[in-house]
This record gives sequence, C-alpha cells and structure tokens, in this order.
Amino acid sequence: MQTRLADFIRDTADGEEADAILRKCVHCGFCTATCPTYQLLGDELDGPRGRIYLIKQMVEGASVTRSTQLHLDRCLTCRSCETTCPSGVQYGRLVEIGRQHVEANVPRPFGQQLLRRVLASVLPNSAVFAPAMRLGQLVRPFLPRRLRDKIPSRQRLLEWPTKDTAPAIHAKSNAAADAGVDATHPAAARRMLMLAGCVQPAMLPNINIATARVLHALGIETVIEAEAGCCGAIRLHLGYRDEALDDVRRNIDAWWPHVEAGIEAIVINASGCGATVKEYGHLLRNDPAYAEKARRITELSRDIAEVLAGFEGELAVLARRRGVHTVAFHPPCTLQHGQQIRGTVEHLLGSLGVDTRLPVDSHLCCGSAGTYSVTQPALSYTLRDKKLRNLEALEPQMIVSANVGCIAHLQSGTSMPVAHWIELVEHLIYG
Repeated sequence: MQTRLADFIRDTADGEEADAILRKCVHCGFCTATCPTYQLLGDELDGPRGRIYLIKQMVEGASVTRSTQLHLDRCLTCRSCETTCPSGVQYGRLVEIGRQHVEANVPRPFGQQLLRRVLASVLPNSAVFAPAMRLGQLVRPFLPRRLRDKIPSRQRLLEWPTKDTAPAIHAKSNAAADAGVDATHPAAARRMLMLAGCVQPAMLPNINIATARVLHALGIETVIEAEAGCCGAIRLHLGYRDEALDDVRRNIDAWWPHVEAGIEAIVINASGCGATVKEYGHLLRNDPAYAEKARRITELSRDIAEVLAGFEGELAVLARRRGVHTVAFHPPCTLQHGQQIRGTVEHLLGSLGVDTRLPVDSHLCCGSAGTYSVTQPALSYTLRDKKLRNLEALEPQMIVSANVGCIAHLQSGTSMPVAHWIELVEHLIYG
C-alpha cells in the first residue's frame, strides 16, 4: 500500500512506523475473517482492512471525524488479524498511532471524556483502586448490572484449601518468612521478579498467591518490587500515551536494581500485562535515557506459561489429581496473538493429567479487552455470551484462562467457575 505522508507526521517516529506498516498491507482481506467486530457488524470499516484505510487517509492529511473515532474505538485491539495476516502487518501498533491522532483532533462528548479519565486515573492506581474494589464488593448486590459484572465477589471461585499465604519475597520485606515457609527451601538459588499488577491484587488476589506458591515448589524465589505498578496498558489503550510511558519508566526504574543484581526473569501472570511489558523496548526505542534498559526488560519478560514450560517433569512429580480432570481453556488474545504463545498452557495442563479443551472459536476475543467491556458494553456482552456458549458446550468442570480481565468478564456471565490456570496448577500441587 503506497502512502504519501502529510507534513504533520512526516519525518517523525510515528510517521516512519506507520508508513512501514502500511506498505506491508496487500489488501488481501484475510484479516476480516478473524476480526470479531467485523463478524458481528459486517461493516468494512469495523474490520482491520477498513480501519487501515482510515488510518492511511489520516496520515496522508485527510480530516478525521467522530465516525473515524467510532470505528477505531470499536476495535478490540485483539490482534487476531496479525496472526492471520500473511504479510506480517503489525496492525496493533498502527491502530495505536491512529488513535493518538484521532484523540488529538476529535473532541469527545463530555460523558466519554469523564469515563475515560476516571478509568485512566483509578484502575492503574492500586492505592485508589483497592479500597474502591472493597467498597464495591460490599455493596455489589445493590449495584446496576453493568457495574456489578465488573466486581468479582470476594468468595473464592473454588473451595480449594490454602494452608498458608504466598511465599512471595517483597523488595522490602521477607513475606516467605512471615508466612512460615521453610527458609532453607532451595528457592534461594533462583530468583525471579513478578509483576503484581494494578487491578489483579484487589480483584483476584489468588492468582499472585498461586503463582508464588507454584514457583516456590520448584525452588524459585519470587520478588515483588513494591515501587512497580501498572504496566501502562490501560492508559496506553485509552489514548493517554505520555502517562502510559511514565508508567513504563517507573517500572523500569523500580526493576533495574534487581536486573543489575542478576534477576533471572520477570514473570508475568496476566497476559495483557505481559504483552505490554514485552513492548517496552519498542515503546521507548527513541528515549536515549531508557532505550537500552527497556530493551533489556523486554528480553527478561516471561509469561508464567513460558517459565513453567521448562518444568513439566518436576510439576508432574509434584502434582496430584484432586477432582478436576476436565477444563475448557480460553486463551486470551494477549497470550495467543499479542505474545504468540499458543499450545503451551494446554500441553502443560495435559501433562498433569487434565483434559484441556479448546472451544471452536478459540482464536476469537471474549470481549473483555481491557476497558473495552466498559466503553463498548453492547459489543462486549455479545462476544462474551457467544464465547461462553462455546466454552460450556465442551462440558468442562470449570473454565480456565490466563488474564485477569478475561476471567472476571467471563465469570460475570456464567455460574460455572472461571479461574486462572495457574490456580489449577497450585491446586494440583498443594490440594
């Protein structure tokens, strides 16, 4: 696709990247076959190819309108089109460039501005989000459906006993010792950083606990740096790019002493966060003070599935089947399309004796997509309900996934337990 960049974006980093991505597109349309919004709406402009044309027009100087904004807003950024594309078009990066330009040129209605500002201010700030979540859980039965669905109950999804708390080692306190975990455990031999996340500790805290316990069983000490926070994804996808990059720099600064001390990896159990942290090198490629550090952080980042893939034998010895033998797995878009990790979780659970089944539409988004379920509720609920029908048709005992947003979103539409797959592994080990 040939482009003629307008003066406002020519000779800029965004312009050079947009031009390179656009030139890869050959108009084939394969992407439309795997685009959730195109399948639902049937509008060319609500598919990747149509949105690419819209972005091409804007970088060539055409005026942008509320209609342009609407079609880009409806994009889930699931990146399924990237997996499908035979030409390697990096659509996810292109749509972020397009959204930045639209946000700068098309004023939003006041209600949308307020909603997006609240989301960008509250969700990434755990000091604000955690008490807000606790309050929401107290009054959850009285809230409107749209809010109630975003607030998981405090009850554990499955009644799995947990004998002690997480053996995570925080940067400024030894929580393993506080929890009574054996200090002579070979965990001291290997150390990994873990991103705690911004919403996950308050919404679904058992995920981080399970991750730390499984790694501890394998002899790996888990370090949570208290100064690290939101990965930046929430603000980035809402169009607050400068604030998102500040999140990125803060995390790099917090983690860097551990990197210099020789930390083995940065393990991430929320695939949405993992997809973003693995982009740090790209996001800060033009920042002379952070480019090299960001590249190193990207190199060290690992999804928990990538970490455990090398421990199948050890896990098989540790794990004991305890009632759960059949699960349906929803692979989040950020895992299979963003990080290009496919088959790893299914293979790992299978090696532990769990029949792990994929739905017929396993490549399609569940509709969670970060804040999408709040900003585009109608489309989000339609995608959720379709996904749940296909998952429940597999007749599993429970549904497992790999991202906090997907888990909470799916659980809001079903009485079947939905959990992170690492919680299941913890259950198989500890009972």
